Amino acid sequence: MANIKSAKKRILVINTRTDRNKAIRSRVKTYVKKVYQAVESGDKEAAAESLRVATSELSKAGSKGIYHKNTVSRKISRLCAAVNKMA
Repeated sequence: MANIKSAKKRILVINTRTDRNKAIRSRVKTYVKKVYQAVESGDKEAAAESLRVATSELSKAGSKGIYHKNTVSRKISRLCAAVNKMA
């Protein structure tokens, strides 16, 4: 355990950020799952709407540094491809 005051603070800050990052990652995963569920059920309108929401959430997570920008781009591309394949 840290003895120095600044090191103790860093531990608290890291724990806070870790919790925030986990929550955002979990939220993104939920929206991505909703897109794939809509694609599997064949509901094109629901898939398009959930794609819009998931894309927004992924972009936000990327801008906050939770995901790398290339990872965000890849995930969005795969989601779009899955939705476009429905047609």
